[in-house]
Amino acid sequence: MRAVVVREFGGPEVLQIADVPIPEPGAGEVLVRVAGASVNFADVMVRTGANVQYGATAAREQFGLGTDVAGTVEAVGADVTTFAVGDAVVGTQERLDRALSTQAEYVVLEAWELAPAPAGVDLVDLASFGLNATTADQALDALDLGRGDRLLVTGAAGGVGLYAVELAKLRGLRVVAQARASDEQLLRAAGAEHVITSTDDLAAAVRRLVPGGVNGAIDAANLQAVAADAVRHGGAFVSLLNSAPMARREVAMVNLAWHTDPDRLAKLAGYAGSGRISLRVAQTYPLEQVAAAQEALMAGGLRGRVVLVP
Repeated sequence: MRAVVVREFGGPEVLQIADVPIPEPGAGEVLVRVAGASVNFADVMVRTGANVQYGATAAREQFGLGTDVAGTVEAVGADVTTFAVGDAVVGTQERLDRALSTQAEYVVLEAWELAPAPAGVDLVDLASFGLNATTADQALDALDLGRGDRLLVTGAAGGVGLYAVELAKLRGLRVVAQARASDEQLLRAAGAEHVITSTDDLAAAVRRLVPGGVNGAIDAANLQAVAADAVRHGGAFVSLLNSAPMARREVAMVNLAWHTDPDRLAKLAGYAGSGRISLRVAQTYPLEQVAAAQEALMAGGLRGRVVLVP
């Protein structure tokens, strides 16, 4: 089978397509025939060696790429009772030590990294949501806001940000979204009550709309203190890039580390199947064009995921 791998760190040119045997599932594992695997900034961190540099994983001869996946169960290992051959599944994997991962024709994952795919939804579309929607939902849990509370989402039209808006609306939160002016219609359709453009003085604009400041913020744009200044005394702030500013005004500062959660993934897949959250594929590429796919991601401005299709 073909699989995307990195054997040396550098620019997109170091990405390789390896021809390797189809892996066999061991006990507790599932072999998935991949229909689609999205491209995320987590893959850029693998390719550049950032994960090794910052101690997230040890150096090794080869790294596989990919976090999200959707496909069909090809085989199951011993002790797997939750899935059977032919089942449509979605998955997220966060292990950085794997020599092969989801950007491949087949991938072996542990059963707890998978959830059933909703019926009637294209598997390539389903490959786009897992990591981003899970991160957004876990960020909302970390804020622990109540119905009617005000939430600021920076970078609200991006991969995590738009799911944060949609999921916050489902929780009964009132959302102030920060993004480009051209994204206002998209964000209002997603459930944002107010939209602040990225050229505005963020804290001042928020506090004009919400005297005293919002109850919580999800900083998907990594604005750090600029976004934290919009949070009221005693509120909460979540950073997605481990860069929450120094705590002050009794604002709870959280550096979120997302994690694979099959029950949450199943819930979110159900939301996608019923249309309560959106599936957004901006571009698809064949596996061999993984370098171009990463370049498209890094260029920014996409309103949806880049998905590799084996």
